[in-house]
Amino acid sequence: MSMQIRPMKLEDYDAVIALWQRAGLSFEPHGRDSRPSLARQLKDSGHLMFVAEAEGQLIGTVFGSHDGRKGWINRLAVDPRYRRQGLAQQLIKKAEEALTREGLIIVGALVEASNEPSLELFRKLGYEERRDIVYFRKFLRDQE
Repeated sequence: MSMQIRPMKLEDYDAVIALWQRAGLSFEPHGRDSRPSLARQLKDSGHLMFVAEAEGQLIGTVFGSHDGRKGWINRLAVDPRYRRQGLAQQLIKKAEEALTREGLIIVGALVEASNEPSLELFRKLGYEERRDIVYFRKFLRDQE
């Protein structure tokens, strides 16, 4: 399989959403994952957002982000037809490399507790599992 990982472009938006649907990734099309929201993310952090293509089709995504002290792996998704071929590992490595260039030395990932394949993947890649943290969130305004 000839596959390429490259930075995401706004023109990829529809293909990214279709991929997330095929991959079963939850997303908020009227919030953080809307076209305007992703356009803002690309403007600010596009150098940390990657897609994988094969055979003319988008087959994977990973978005990196950071707050200046800790990096994050977000929106990791692989088309079900291309799983178990090492693509998720390659996407994570690409995001880690980009975050390293930003000067970060620690990277985290939030994984849904029921997503055992992703939990195993991050364990395999040397990520330390933490069970002593409780995640909180608050919407500061209505979603788009």
